[in-house]
Amino acid sequence: MPRKSHDLHRLLAELDPHAEIAERHLWLIHVLEWVRTAQPSIEVAIGRVESLVAAFENNAEARARLQTWWLILIDRVDITTLLADFGFAPRTAMITEASERLRNKILPGTPETIDASELFTIAMPSEFDARWLTALPEPLLKRIAALVAPAESQGASFWQHALLNAITYCAGQILSNGFAPELRLRMSEEARDARPFHDLIRDVESLRVEVLHGLRTPDRLNEAERRLRERLDACRAAIGTVYNHFGDEGISVGLVFRVRQLRTRIVRIRQLLDCLTSERPEQEAVRLLAGFVSVGRERRSLRSLIATNSSLLAAKVTERSAETGEHYITRNGKEYLQMLRRAAGGGMVMSVTTMVKFGLAALAFSAFWGGFWAGINYALSFVLIQLLHYTVATKQPAMTAPAMASKLKNINEEGAIESFVDEVANLTRTQVAAILGNVLVVFPGALLLAMLFSQMFGSPPLDTEHATQVVDSLSLLGPSVLFAAFTGVLLFASSLIAGWVENWFVLNRLDSAMRYNPTITRMLGRERAKRWGSFWRYNISGFAANISLGLMLGLAPSVAGFFGLGLEVRHVTLSSGQLGVASATFGWEVIHDHAFWWAVAMLPFNGAINVLVSFYLAFRMALRAQNVTGVERSRIYAAIRQRLRKRPLSFFKP
Repeated sequence: MPRKSHDLHRLLAELDPHAEIAERHLWLIHVLEWVRTAQPSIEVAIGRVESLVAAFENNAEARARLQTWWLILIDRVDITTLLADFGFAPRTAMITEASERLRNKILPGTPETIDASELFTIAMPSEFDARWLTALPEPLLKRIAALVAPAESQGASFWQHALLNAITYCAGQILSNGFAPELRLRMSEEARDARPFHDLIRDVESLRVEVLHGLRTPDRLNEAERRLRERLDACRAAIGTVYNHFGDEGISVGLVFRVRQLRTRIVRIRQLLDCLTSERPEQEAVRLLAGFVSVGRERRSLRSLIATNSSLLAAKVTERSAETGEHYITRNGKEYLQMLRRAAGGGMVMSVTTMVKFGLAALAFSAFWGGFWAGINYALSFVLIQLLHYTVATKQPAMTAPAMASKLKNINEEGAIESFVDEVANLTRTQVAAILGNVLVVFPGALLLAMLFSQMFGSPPLDTEHATQVVDSLSLLGPSVLFAAFTGVLLFASSLIAGWVENWFVLNRLDSAMRYNPTITRMLGRERAKRWGSFWRYNISGFAANISLGLMLGLAPSVAGFFGLGLEVRHVTLSSGQLGVASATFGWEVIHDHAFWWAVAMLPFNGAINVLVSFYLAFRMALRAQNVTGVERSRIYAAIRQRLRKRPLSFFKP
């Protein structure tokens, strides 16, 4: 208690309204630091504020210095930047914004500023500030207001002018963004015809006139406020229609960022209006400042930036992937058998891919070029499988996860979780069918091709040493489990690339350009141009996924080896084909080799890990895009476990 009294006396003595700007602002920072040292006790913090107020009330000379300090503060510092701009990121580029936040974390701020936002960031850096601010009782707030700005001083109207200026500034930002072509053209026709943005500034000016120069009759002021709030609702509704066009026209992170900023500015104007027209302005002002504390912490947080942009990216990618992933889920016996046939066709193609892989390896390229040509081999094979309407099992989960997560948009509706569990069972059956179709064909197919090669050229594709290395590398006893998980990450990455490329294709309306662009139709003809536009629109996602996955499977080991990581890929279909080619070298004696059976034992683990890792990563991202909470996820997992206990065969039998 004595130390508190000593600190309070020192704070009163330090107050010098005629000091340099930095010293005047440092006094405010010291006062707030003194209050903040009470953390985590809000009661003690409020007690310190009350002691400070009482000390000024009982000391006329100190009170006069405080009022002079306040008048100089509001005259020299631009508070509009705090009220109107604080918390809004001026940049849509993540890297630029991240570098700015990192700079603010590393480089110290200075109180020698006329920017209220910068001063507020230094003075109120802790979440505890928001807690004790909101806990201040109303009588104490009225005493503070009377202390710094008595009714007879010029400070009485300062708050109204500041709020009106901030409202005008925010309205100008809303107006300029609402008229931006990239947003206006994506609004619904009804929203454009309503012209909600055209009269926004007029309504703001009407409110200004009523507050500052009107007759101050409640009816006229309330009418001006009502018109402005209705105008803001209309602007918000018009902005909301932009989201309806993202599904058909593609999602741009910049567009979503701008839409969110507009909606947030509308909310900010509402908060400022509450402060301006409230019968309890002190409480509204404190609530606004407490909100700024949280906004400021989020604005400085790199983690928050990454989370926000991850959410935007997730929404951007999963909307596209969900559309593609629907084609990979089977729901009845007929579709199940069709998936088996498609997977068998994919296994047939991959058996040839495996032979070509070993042929390229025999050419002894350097590490990079060997990986590059192996990647080209994989990519061409995957694209051929796509064009032949076959399938490769492990590519499906990363595409199907967003499609499944899209079912969770209405998770609280009756039967939504049960329906989702049905989809999980459908997907599991589909994966079992696809992996079986791939593996049961690629192994004998590669074996037969290797035996045919041996008959034609007098020796198997692999000598005994290289065949032994292949079998040992695929063993369950080695690091293949880790490599299979790494391959699952690559599978997930390919789905991200596919979603991004398809979204870019749709956003830029390239299918429409192919169909109707005069130059293209003149070169190809109208009918062929339409077919090309439809073909690329339907296949662009698959091409992007297949080419990117093939190149990553080929180049990832080379790049990892350059950094000394020693990572390899373990794709279940490719591994099965490699085991088949290696078995041709040993002949029937291979069935007596323990290493062979350890490699065979790895195959189901390989497939399961490929599928689970890629699906898990894609599903987590899709849940983030759908804003599914932790509680809802627990309900989902519990429902899946219950289905496994009661109907385990539903995950395998169509």
